[in-house]
Amino acid sequence: MTAPALRSLAELPESVRTRIVAITADALPDVPKLPPAVRRVATFAPTRRARLGGTAIAEALADDDFRARVGTQLAGRPVPATDPATEAALVWLTRPEGWEDAFDQAVRRVAERPEPADDRTNRELERLRQRLADAEQAIRELKAAHRGQLDEVKGENTSLRRKLGDTRTAERDARAAAEQAATDLARAESDAEERSSALEKENRRLRAQLERAESEAAQGRRDARSDRDEATLRARVLLETVIDAASGLRRELALPSMSGSPGDRVEAALETPPTTSGASSAPASPALLEQLLSMPRARLLVDGYNVSKAAWPASSLEAQRTRLVTALAPLVARTGAETTVVFDAAETDHRPPVAAPRGVRVLFSPRGVIADDVLRDLVAAEPAGRVVVVVTADQAVARDVTADGARVMDPAVLLDVLAR
Repeated sequence: MTAPALRSLAELPESVRTRIVAITADALPDVPKLPPAVRRVATFAPTRRARLGGTAIAEALADDDFRARVGTQLAGRPVPATDPATEAALVWLTRPEGWEDAFDQAVRRVAERPEPADDRTNRELERLRQRLADAEQAIRELKAAHRGQLDEVKGENTSLRRKLGDTRTAERDARAAAEQAATDLARAESDAEERSSALEKENRRLRAQLERAESEAAQGRRDARSDRDEATLRARVLLETVIDAASGLRRELALPSMSGSPGDRVEAALETPPTTSGASSAPASPALLEQLLSMPRARLLVDGYNVSKAAWPASSLEAQRTRLVTALAPLVARTGAETTVVFDAAETDHRPPVAAPRGVRVLFSPRGVIADDVLRDLVAAEPAGRVVVVVTADQAVARDVTADGARVMDPAVLLDVLAR
């Protein structure tokens, strides 16, 4: 049979259990690490702990660690055992050496000591009266607490009403300020848009002026650079020509020795009136043509169709172009002259491909521009003093290029040279 000392608190006699709860309630403030349910009971008045927190204390004593902490506190302050129930309660809580026998003996004395019925009844009545008094006291405390809470709620309600009124006033003011701000913002946005539109218009105008100025400046720079480059190129070509001519003029030209005197030439000029046509005064000797083209940095310009139609009138234009360009290759290789053949293409946008040999350049005049004008421009672009030979039968072209310093050759002379 299980010894009474090993039973749970619920299995102990009522008197022992009551004394255990009462003793534990007295020691609660000194016990460390109280469970949450008991921690609130420890704040009660000493006379109320056992009555109002008895259930929580009994449940907490089921934990042996909590019971041991309570026993440690009771061991430090002895509690007088005035009756067997108190002795059994102290032994159960403190559990000293050999406590089981002492606890069994105390429980037996409690059981052997019958309690008078009147005393039990009186004690029960007293307990009930005490519980009633405690309940009434709790009710009064609750009412007082409720009255305090009600007063606090009323005060908060009054404060909230006042705050609500202030908030509504502030809201009206804020709404009016917001409407005014929105009006000011709309006005400011309208003014900003107008200013922005005016600034954008002015910006576009200034940008257009700047672009025009930049375009004019760039065009001016290009024109100045083009003129400078052209003048430099002309000067360099002329300088190289003069240098080459000065270094080997006698050897390169191999001219026949002069006969007569300067007076003879003047007399001959006076006896024979000079002619004005550049074509009629052009040299007609194939040897002189090759001699001119053999001079340093000589330039040969050929009026393409003017020569090819005179040489091969029955052939197609394509065949004429091919035969003329191919025939020029030996002459160019022999003399080293810079050679350009200009074909008329003023009335068409078609530019047929021509397989030009090395040293021969083929040009087609732009639409609306005849080959004669291209020849005039090429001669005008050359520096004065350079040997430029133009092969054409067009008298107007011959007259214009002769005025610019070029030598004009008839197509028959060039064809004679090419036929060799």
